[in-house]
Amino acid sequence: MTVEAALSNDIFLTYLVIVGSILAFAGVVLGALTFIGKDMSSIWKTYRGWLVMIPLVFGTIFLGRIATIIGVTLLAIFGFKEFARATGLYDDWWFAGTVYVAITALGVTSVVTDPRLQSAGWYGMFMALPVYVIATILLIPIIRNRAKGQLQRVALGIVGFVYFGWMFSHLGFLANSPHAYGYLLYLIFAVEINDVAAFTCGKLFGRRKLRENVSPNKTIEGSLGAVAVSMTIPWLLWFSFPHFEALHLILTGLIVGVGGQVGDLVISYIKRDIGIKDMGVVISGHGGILDRVDSMIFVAPIFFHMVRWFHGLS
Repeated sequence: MTVEAALSNDIFLTYLVIVGSILAFAGVVLGALTFIGKDMSSIWKTYRGWLVMIPLVFGTIFLGRIATIIGVTLLAIFGFKEFARATGLYDDWWFAGTVYVAITALGVTSVVTDPRLQSAGWYGMFMALPVYVIATILLIPIIRNRAKGQLQRVALGIVGFVYFGWMFSHLGFLANSPHAYGYLLYLIFAVEINDVAAFTCGKLFGRRKLRENVSPNKTIEGSLGAVAVSMTIPWLLWFSFPHFEALHLILTGLIVGVGGQVGDLVISYIKRDIGIKDMGVVISGHGGILDRVDSMIFVAPIFFHMVRWFHGLS
């Protein structure tokens, strides 16, 4: 992944046209609805958020492998910061600081060359880091000679690193693949379409609640509709991974369709448990970082290991 490679890569350029066309079409529709007197102010706010986020995503991937890994690492860091602030872990810098360093280490192992295999990305250390990080977090109370109230902070630190750091950082490690443009752009695009499909199908056909105590607005019909849409997208965008066989396309659809919704539900019960609506207000019309990337947290590692099992990463 380099600037020169992006400019000559058909997959990157095709996604640029697809997403640009969708944005333009959505802008025209919103403008027309506003012109005839419809109140579209909240949707315009969300749309303006996309006008900021999409160029940032394409710009980061355009700049190459290292920029992409750094971008994913920064998202993981800021996502964990939102989690830490919401849960109170942010006030204890022994734990929060350890997780920040650990997430940074994930980025470093994604960038450096594997000393044994001489390939981009130190896969062995990337996979082993959770062992060392969890062990370190468990030792913090001993080092500080404290016991009272430490179990909760240890648990929050481990969840913060594994879920918001390590699992999400698999997305960055995919930048080391020779098929990085197809993998990354497909996942980002398909996960967002999955979210839109769940919302739209839920509004149009939703009758029965999916998990009312976790996310009251989600319905079984919306969930099934999203899975159906996500199962279709790999076939429509097969150019993203022309080396995939039918089985891989089916698995990809299931991973995005099911994994995207599970990631969203996990953040929903975390927010509901601590009594907040959004994890942050960084993105106008979208909430915080975690509110935007939550659906990717399950999808990225499962897709990563599916790809590695069938095709490898080098």
